[in-house]
Amino acid sequence: MSWLDILRALALLLVLEGLMPLLAPARWRAALRRFELASPRQIRWAGAAGVGAGLLLLALAAGLAG
Repeated sequence: MSWLDILRALALLLVLEGLMPLLAPARWRAALRRFELASPRQIRWAGAAGVGAGLLLLALAAGLAG
């Protein structure tokens, strides 16, 4: 993996992160409000689920690539 790969991954992250506020700002705001009301434990579980899904996708992509 090169620095260019990391840069591409970060660029894709920014694109994906920007889609929701761009396409549905009211829903994005509502989601942030719900997230604000969540307990720290719920936020940690959401973070862990995101990390787990990301790692699973990376492993899947690595398996498909070689």
